[in-house]
Order: sequence, then structure tokens, then C-alpha cells
Amino acid sequence: MGRVISNLHRRFFIYLIIVFFYGNYLLAQHAEGNPELDKKVETFLKSKKNSWHDLNVPDKDGKLLYDLIIKNGYTKGLEIGTSTGHSAIWIAWAMSKTNGKLVTIEINERRYKQAIANFEEAGLSEYIDARLANAHDLVKKLKGPFDFVFSDADKDWYTNYFIDIAPKLQAGGCFAAHNVRPPGAGGMSGTKAYLAYVMDLENYTTTVNNSGGGLAISIKNN
Repeated sequence: MGRVISNLHRRFFIYLIIVFFYGNYLLAQHAEGNPELDKKVETFLKSKKNSWHDLNVPDKDGKLLYDLIIKNGYTKGLEIGTSTGHSAIWIAWAMSKTNGKLVTIEINERRYKQAIANFEEAGLSEYIDARLANAHDLVKKLKGPFDFVFSDADKDWYTNYFIDIAPKLQAGGCFAAHNVRPPGAGGMSGTKAYLAYVMDLENYTTTVNNSGGGLAISIKNN
């Protein structure tokens, strides 16, 4: 009987080793992403480096969003304010590695159409669900859940967007808001009010990265 139990323990131990190493192998393979897609996105971003105007984020902020998603393994993204797609490309590129997808909303038809063309050229269309809509209305209707949200639309509505989406944001999820400066560092009235609101929430931890255009990063604790 003891020998049988010993054999069972040995088999179970071998099973755990296989699961551990195979799981790590899959994670490593997944983290590497798609080299062909990576090259296409990098080439696209390099070709557009000095032409992202029209309310788009700077490269530093795009990279920061990308790193946040990769580090935390976020897969269910929402962007409020697409513009012509610079930030969405960084977000979707990251989500191509986490097996995720981004819903992005833009109210201006010209910017929306340009964003669609940019997503196609960058090779990321399958990772993006682009909506031409008024975010004031659509955000309320989206079912979620989400684990990553990036707000870069009308600043006076930031707090409203947050309130609408917070119940749909998973624990450990991130709500990032652009053009937000640290307390006492100036900024627009809407972003100041938003920052004061989120920093007062006990179930969120908020930090502000000021290296680019200003990014408030709020992580939902529970």
C-alpha cells in the first residue's frame, strides 16, 4: 500500500513539474508575441513618429500604456477618445501579446476614418473594435467588464466617465487619464477636479506620471 502511495506521489510530482514548465513555456511564447506583427507595428510607428498631431499622445505616454498592459496582462481594454489612433495602436499592440482586444470610441468622423486606416496599416485591426459615437452616451451602455481603460476625451467629463465605468472595472484593473498633472503642477480645471476625485477614493491607488503629457494611473484595489 505504501509503495502505491509513493508511486502516486511521484506521478503527481512529475505532473506538477510538467505543468509548471509547460505553463512557463506557453507564457514565454505568448510574451514574445508575433515577430512579424511587431516588425510591422514598429515600422508604422517609426514612419509616423513626427506626424501625430490632432490630439494624439506623445510617444512616451504610448510606451507607458503599452508597458502597463504587458506588465499586468490586461486583456479587456476601453479607450475614450481615439483621435487618429496613436494611443490605440500602442494599446492594441500590447493586447496582441496578452490575447486581448480594445474598444475605442471617437466622436469626430474624420478622425475616426483616419484611425481606421492607421489601424489597418499598422496590422492591428483585428485587435481593435473602433466605434464612431458620442462617448457620453456609449460609455454608459457598454457592458464590460474591463481591466484597462484609457480616457483622453473631453477633460471636463473625466469624472463622469470614471463614475460610469468604475462598476465595470475589474479588481486590479487600471483607469488611466491623459493630460493630468500632479497636484500643484497646474493643468486644466476638468483634470484637476478629476484627480482630486480619484485620489480621494479608498479603493483606488492613484499615481501621476509627468514624463510625457501627464498620465494619472488609478489601480482598483478591490
